[in-house]
Order: sequence, then C-alpha cells, then structure tokens
Amino acid sequence: MARLPPVAWLQAFEAAGRTLSFTRAGEELAVTQSAISQRIRLLEARLGQELFIRHARSLTLTEAGRAWLPSVQDAFDRLAHGTAEIFGPEPDAPVTIRATPAIQQFWLAPRLQSFHRQQPDTPLRVVTGVWADDFIGEDVDMEIRYGAGDWPHLVQQSLGTDALTAVCAPSIAETLDTPAALAGHTLLHTAGFAVGWPAWLEAAGLTDLATRHLWCDTQSMALRLAAQGTGIALAHRGLIGDRSMLVAPFELACPAREQFILTRPERRSLRAPAEQLWDHLVATIE
Repeated sequence: MARLPPVAWLQAFEAAGRTLSFTRAGEELAVTQSAISQRIRLLEARLGQELFIRHARSLTLTEAGRAWLPSVQDAFDRLAHGTAEIFGPEPDAPVTIRATPAIQQFWLAPRLQSFHRQQPDTPLRVVTGVWADDFIGEDVDMEIRYGAGDWPHLVQQSLGTDALTAVCAPSIAETLDTPAALAGHTLLHTAGFAVGWPAWLEAAGLTDLATRHLWCDTQSMALRLAAQGTGIALAHRGLIGDRSMLVAPFELACPAREQFILTRPERRSLRAPAEQLWDHLVATIE
C-alpha cells in the first residue's frame, strides 16, 4: 500500500478544492495563504501530478484533482463519523438526548427538570427524532426509542412495561359510561404502534362498533387532539400527563407489545455529565 501524504496536506487540498481559494482554505484551517500554497505544492510533488490550475485571480481543479477530491472528502467524513461513533460528542458539548415529542412532554420533561435542579451547570439539549437507525454522525448521547428492543449494538434500559388505555377530554369522558358508548365517536389512531384500537376494541368485545376515525403520525398529535375534544386516543398509561386535560374513562387497558427504551451506543463511553443524566433517568424508572 502506498504511503499516504501527511494529513495537513490532505486538509489543505480538501479545503482549497472545495472553496477554490487558497486564501479561504487558509482562513478555515487558521494558517496563511502561503502555507496552504506550500502544502499543495508538496502534495503535488508527492503525487507527481498537479491538482490545481493557477490563474491570475482564481483556481480551478485539474482533471486529476476533480477525480480525487470526492475520495479525500469521503475519507474525512468516514474519519469524523468513526470518531463520533466511538468517542461521542466533543467533551464540552451539551448532553444531548433524543426522543419523540410525546415522550419528551409526558415522561422526559419532569425528569430533566429534577436533573437540572441537581446539576444546574450541566448544559442539556433535547432534540426530536423518530427512532433513527443509529447514532453514527450524530452528536446524540442517548435516545428514548419505542419498540421491541431488537436493536443490536445498543445498551438498553426499559422504561417499564405499559398498557394502552383510552383517554379523552374530561367533557367527553362524562358521556362515556361503558366502552360501548364509543359508538359514533372519533377514534384517534397513532401510526406505527403494534397495538392500536382494533386490539383494544377486541379486548372490550366490540369489534363491530361503528365509529369515526382520524389517523396521526405522532402520538403527541393524537393526544393533543384528544385533549381538545376532537376524539378519543389510545395512550400509554405512563404518558397520560396532566389529568385535567386528559382522563381515562374506562379501566380497560390493552397490554402493549412494545415499550419505551432508553438507549445509547454500546461502543461509546458516556462522558461524565452524560453518565450522570443516564443514571438519573434510570433511577426514576418505577
């Protein structure tokens, strides 16, 4: 295998090839324009080919330079992603947790509040996501996912088994004395859940009940519509939240086949503040 040129030369080529300017490349890399020019000349001498055509006031890449630039950029991207995968965000970056809007609002928010009271100097960042495939290239320390837990290479901590129950605005709950009273009402569905209204109605013995339907792609939206009186949603009992906005009119609950799970990459060691947040969240699981 041919010996690779020094990384500083490759950085100079990538920055200059992307910006087509030795001056702007120098500004990016915090060196002078002449330093970039010197590194490019040394690189061209090592490779035995010119990479740039120097014009009076501009640069263009040679055919070889245009062909090689994507490979160099891909190599730097791979290095950045691999570094992030193993070592995570920068040491002084905010502790970042990713979760869906519903889990943020009803489960995570009060726990972050208590953690912030205990550790007020720890910077925190909450980002919204719907269970990305992995953490590669992401400055995310941990994530709350929903599913069966069949994700390889992740450390996983279940937030506990749960069941789905019907919830609605208090004004609607007053009209619902039995599950059969759902006839004629709007059922709010959340896409992506393995257990939904068909399973709940089957458990209630009401498979032929005549109802209206409205589908949402997030549970947060379904619960918001339910709180506004639009219809009745299915919610995890641990996510009902403020009982003045949403109430459960029936005792019946249908066991969920999936669960909320706190996850983090197996190969990545948590930074000290991130580990403190992880331990805090785990300690609150009932």
